[in-house]
Amino acid sequence: MPTRTSPGPPHPQGAHRPAPLGTKEKIGLILGAIAFAFPLLVDIPNLEPLGERMLAIFLLAIIFWITEPIPLTATAVLVIMLEVLFVAKGGVFAPALPDPASADAGALADQLLPASAYFAALANPVIILFLGGFMIAHGAEKYGLDRNLASVMLKPFSDSARATTAGLMLITAILSMFMSNTATTATMFAVVVPILKALPKGKARAGVALSIPLAANVGGIGTPVGTPPNAIAIGALAERGITISFVDWMIMAVPFMLIILLFSWLFLSLVFLPKDARIHVEMTSNWDRTTNARIFYIIAGITILAWMTEPLHGISSNTVGFFPVVALLCLKVMGGADIKALDWPVLWLVSGGIALGTGVGATGLDAWLVGSVPWESLGGVWIVALLGLIGFGMANVISHSAAANLLVPLAVSLAVSLDGVDTLTVSVVVAIACSLGMSMPISTPPNAIAYSTGEIKISQMALLGMVVGTAATAVLIFALPSLWSAIGLA
Repeated sequence: MPTRTSPGPPHPQGAHRPAPLGTKEKIGLILGAIAFAFPLLVDIPNLEPLGERMLAIFLLAIIFWITEPIPLTATAVLVIMLEVLFVAKGGVFAPALPDPASADAGALADQLLPASAYFAALANPVIILFLGGFMIAHGAEKYGLDRNLASVMLKPFSDSARATTAGLMLITAILSMFMSNTATTATMFAVVVPILKALPKGKARAGVALSIPLAANVGGIGTPVGTPPNAIAIGALAERGITISFVDWMIMAVPFMLIILLFSWLFLSLVFLPKDARIHVEMTSNWDRTTNARIFYIIAGITILAWMTEPLHGISSNTVGFFPVVALLCLKVMGGADIKALDWPVLWLVSGGIALGTGVGATGLDAWLVGSVPWESLGGVWIVALLGLIGFGMANVISHSAAANLLVPLAVSLAVSLDGVDTLTVSVVVAIACSLGMSMPISTPPNAIAYSTGEIKISQMALLGMVVGTAATAVLIFALPSLWSAIGLA
């Protein structure tokens, strides 16, 4: 029998009242409604009724993810719900199936997926992979593993501001490969803020402060669990029957990540860090030696080792990702409160992108989009270039995850429909390009955290973000596909 609990203190009046919509959000709501209604009310040439319904959902997602009249996660689950209602078999507003004897009956039946196909995005294997990564990241924070690793790894670096910044960037990037970019940035700023005060006000402080979000954004590129765009790309590829292992992703991304880190450090040193600037970092490691902490260290180590050795044992990275979830809960190292603390909005946001890709592919909208633009005349390299540049541009002004949710499914659909365009290459290029947009505080949470310190001017962040992002995107588009092809990964 449930026990009655005494009521808590009364909430302040209006405490849960939603914030009023700004002008941008109001415009977004109006444009979203118009864009959604247009394909439903106006016949779109050469697009079947099911495709028109999916186009309505796709346009709504684009506008809502850019203008954010509702939270990004809300748009993601709205996409899934609309797909169930408008383009799933038996959906309330789905087209009626024609006479079974008609020529069109078979094709439409194939396009009308069951509602379960769209709901399945919420438990897609890639979501399970990310869930495992989130469990490890949360455990690392809970048991102090992140700060202790940073302490140990910083010791070899001298008091030179340039050398110490290189160490901070390397540590941030490594942590960001397995933790969320936001959590990594917050952890590293807990280390960095005290030492910023030892530097004179001005460029040196800004340079050190800028190095952390930049390294977190770039480091997240390195593994499938490093940042949501990676998971969105892997999920979109899996929907098309293309699998990419944890190790293969790292082989494709880590060398690029290290090159961009080196270039970023050189640019920071040249523009922001005087040669004679000094930073003295005093960090002591204080390892948690409780039984639960030791068990966590072992499970996290086993998980990461299993991810790195996937080609040897053949267990998929998704299955490996579920291991820490089960082990940590069963052994009571983590509990219900830890599950609640995970970044569920990000998982649902990724699910929305996966569901959007499923709908675009199933309803024939991808074929219509391909036929509406003379993509064939561009050639494979320029298709990759155009999509990569669009991803980089969008990710500077909207969430990286939202940009990837919009572009990756479209890019995969285009690649599948065109000859001479490698689907895996296009997907990975677009996902990574969406992680390179980092020129504004609104571009990504790590940038917002860094800007909140008050040590950085927007002009400084924009300069670094545009120089590094543009150079990295050019290398990504014009050099990496050939390299991946040469080593047999694409």
